[in-house]
Amino acid sequence: MSETASATPTTTPVPAPTESRLSRQRTRLERLWTVWRRKALTLREGQLFLLLAVIIGMFSGLVVVCFRVAIEWTRFWFLGSSMEPSRLRVLLAPALGGLGVALLVMYVFKRSRGSGVNQTKAAVFIFDGYVPFRTVIGKFITCALAIGSGQSLGPEDPSLQMGAGIASTLGRGLRLSRDKQRLLAPIGAAAGLAAAFNAPISAVIFVIEEIIGTWSGGVLGAVILAAISSVIVMREFFGSAPMFRVPAIEFRSPIELLGYAVLGVIAGLASLAFLKFIAYLRPRLRQLPRWTQFIQPAVAGLLIGVIGIWLPQVMGSGYPIIDQALHDQFLWKALLLLGLFKILATGISFVSGAPGGLFAPALFIGAMLGGAVGGFEHLLAHRPYESVAAFALVGMGTFFAGSLRVPITSVFMVFELSQNYNIIVPAILANMIAYFISRRYQHVALFDFLARQDGFFLPSIEEMREQTTLHVEDAMRPGVGIAFGEDELAEIVQKAESSALPQLLFWRRDGGWRIVARDDLRQLVPGTSGKVEIPSKGPLPQLYPDQNLDEALRIIGDWPLVPVVNRANVEKLEGVISVDDILHKYRIS
Repeated sequence: MSETASATPTTTPVPAPTESRLSRQRTRLERLWTVWRRKALTLREGQLFLLLAVIIGMFSGLVVVCFRVAIEWTRFWFLGSSMEPSRLRVLLAPALGGLGVALLVMYVFKRSRGSGVNQTKAAVFIFDGYVPFRTVIGKFITCALAIGSGQSLGPEDPSLQMGAGIASTLGRGLRLSRDKQRLLAPIGAAAGLAAAFNAPISAVIFVIEEIIGTWSGGVLGAVILAAISSVIVMREFFGSAPMFRVPAIEFRSPIELLGYAVLGVIAGLASLAFLKFIAYLRPRLRQLPRWTQFIQPAVAGLLIGVIGIWLPQVMGSGYPIIDQALHDQFLWKALLLLGLFKILATGISFVSGAPGGLFAPALFIGAMLGGAVGGFEHLLAHRPYESVAAFALVGMGTFFAGSLRVPITSVFMVFELSQNYNIIVPAILANMIAYFISRRYQHVALFDFLARQDGFFLPSIEEMREQTTLHVEDAMRPGVGIAFGEDELAEIVQKAESSALPQLLFWRRDGGWRIVARDDLRQLVPGTSGKVEIPSKGPLPQLYPDQNLDEALRIIGDWPLVPVVNRANVEKLEGVISVDDILHKYRIS
């Protein structure tokens, strides 16, 4: 027994894994899975983002098509099918529509108030791109009711917000990252505006110029794809014809620029009056008791109905009237009258809280004022009637630039509507005059003071454009105490002693710009002659005088001193700069 027992091999039992080991392994696997999932999700988002932009454009185009049909159907229901509706309909339709809109906004769709531009901008900068789909529905119904019943508002701004809401809904459904969802709102905004305006270039520029203010490549590509796809869908239903039938226009002589300069002054003053009217009256109406908000849109509609009895052209968006003005179907006095009363009607509608946009009214007012100037010049100088169309077209962009303060969009809009490059020079001249007059006497742009009145302090793209950019050359100190690796040590130390800086920058041909402490050089002086190896650190990053200070702050990192070198010769030191120099410049600027 003992021999058998002794011959049996003994095995050492393997200890069971402890609970802590299992817990560590499980934690490690979970960490690896999280990292892999994050990388896979990032890759998937990057691949699908451009495709998603196209899908957003298609859905936005379909919604805008339905929106336009709804506006026409509402107009037919309120004002009838006659080209000249009865006075009773003209008087009561805007008031009844305003009352219905007020009830819907107060009780059902509380986020539908306003034009839609500021709301979309707030979604981008405050709410991580979140626009609830309920807002899309509310905007669709209330704006169709307001515009169709005769309120002096337009469909473009609401279309912009509806496109942003569609994009936000799709992004949430796909559970995209927060950064991607922030980008989706302006992408959808461009799609909605492009479909409503039938002008993809102008829509893209407006969104970049007013909503996001950046021209990054990734955003720009997605915005363009969304705008183009939405316009393609819209043209499948309404055709590819431009929104306005612009006759052939020719710019014959530089002397004609005097007339366009006069138009710029008139449109600038008119846009200034329009902005002052809204800035003064809107906050005062909002301070009235809450019960008055139920009747303010109705009262505004009643006033517009009174104007419409004599001037029915000011009701609604007014696109057919713009087309008539482009074909010289009004006398210049009638055009002037229509432009002035449209300013009044649009201001009344907008400050009352009725939801709707300002794009179409701005185009209408500009076309009427431009046509009036062109018609008056036609009588004085016996110009051909085509000049009236040219002035009306330029006037559309001019009042647009002065009132909405988007000068780049306004120039491209004139070109996109006319398909005529000859009109660009007069458009630029008149637009810039109107823009500078408006900016000179109304310091805060329309969408900026509307946001501040609503309690949102959104970034002002106009103020960002006007900010002075600080460069490295504004904060750097002249470079002193330069030494080269091949110099005699005595000469190096002499340069170090003459420098007021605790560190010394010097150039080594085999190591770039390097830094050494002045005290370290002093320790090498006794009994030393000839060339020595200098105890230095580097190579250092290098800056250029024209670089932005924000960029310089990121490049400097933890280095106490960084060389500012010449772009044509990196061995030539223009100056030195430190973090303290940059912060000091920011404090005194």
